[in-house]
Amino acid sequence: QVQLVESGGGLVQAGGSLRLSCAASGRTFSSYAMAWFRQAPGKEREFVTAISSNGGRTYYADYADSVKGRFTISRDNAKNTVYLQMNRLKPEDTAVYYCAAKESYRGSYYYTDYDYWGQGTQVTVSS
Repeated sequence: QVQLVESGGGLVQAGGSLRLSCAASGRTFSSYAMAWFRQAPGKEREFVTAISSNGGRTYYADYADSVKGRFTISRDNAKNTVYLQMNRLKPEDTAVYYCAAKESYRGSYYYTDYDYWGQGTQVTVSS
């Protein structure tokens, strides 16, 4: 069992930055690939980025207005924590951001592949 707790969300102006954190319980954090998803009001949950269990591989969303180049995922297995550094934020980045864990080396783009989820943290970007 893994419990995930996100923090770091808030209100920021367009062009600003935020750093989200996701703290995981349990002794086997290094066995889990981790990911960030987001869900805006009235929209489906969408993949943002993921990182392999040892941090050696990262995955970024490849949709229009991609976050690649603006967002960076990282992890510290000694601290059981995964991070999402978000730079040059845009109003369309406004959403609830969720941390997710998948018991494998590889990350995935599909939310159905993840075993555990945090409660989410709100990110609001004002124009």
